[in-house]
Amino acid sequence: MLKNGWVIYNGHLPGEKFKDFAEWIQEAAEEKGIELKLIKNNELLALHRQTGGTLLMEYNKRPDFVVFGDKDIHLARQLELMGIPVFNSAQAISRCDDKIATYQALSVHHLPIPATIAGPKIFPNSRALETANLIEAGELLGYPLVVKEAFGSFGEQVYLIETEQGLIDKIGELRDRPFVLQEFISSSYGTDVRLNVVGDKVVAAMKRTSPDDFRANVSAGGSMEVYQPTKQEAELAVAASHAVGTDFAGVDLLFGPEGAPIVCEVNSNAHIRNIFDCTNVNVAAWIIDYIIEKLQEG
Repeated sequence: MLKNGWVIYNGHLPGEKFKDFAEWIQEAAEEKGIELKLIKNNELLALHRQTGGTLLMEYNKRPDFVVFGDKDIHLARQLELMGIPVFNSAQAISRCDDKIATYQALSVHHLPIPATIAGPKIFPNSRALETANLIEAGELLGYPLVVKEAFGSFGEQVYLIETEQGLIDKIGELRDRPFVLQEFISSSYGTDVRLNVVGDKVVAAMKRTSPDDFRANVSAGGSMEVYQPTKQEAELAVAASHAVGTDFAGVDLLFGPEGAPIVCEVNSNAHIRNIFDCTNVNVAAWIIDYIIEKLQEG
């Protein structure tokens, strides 16, 4: 029987948003009689020696499982190496954190995504930017197009590019930051849907809309409303979650030209307060129930 666990969040990020997720998970676990300790990632430093790896910590009670609400992938992997079940896994978090890896996983499973071209690796202090192939990529995708930094959250590292010169200028600005070029789905301008997937089920969904921004993120000023996904949308969201290996995820879908759903992103560390405020569905309770079921299965 499960008795205790950890939920890990980042100890250096400002604001309460990341701790808020951890507290929701903690409360859901307590309702099931499970003691869940909130731990900052910086409180779990890993020590590696010839005898193996371990953690420098004051916690004497080994957890039955860990809910990993952060992107400290090395720490998540260390916990797995110690034989502790981690939800989501280090590999799944890594795939979702890196948008290039996300689109690789989605495309290899033949899921509908915007046409996406991964930018080349550019080292710091490289010589003058070679633009010929990037210009060709822009012509292939057409303008406007979207540039996304591979690592970013809340839509803050996503840019709508109108012209070839704008593309060259933006890539010159990004330089050594990994990025993708992506087809712009104009039929979904300022609108998307967030589907929260747990296991094989969509447990909550909302539609997000922005009147004056191509991004629909609520954190960027978008509004939200309850949404009832179609069977096709729900099946696609679950398939996308499985493709990147998540146990639970926030899957963002765009509306294609004929209304057909297109996967925009998969978030392994999706916050759950907004979806609760919109739908009154406590995703944390679904996550804890899922973890209990998975661990009881062996």
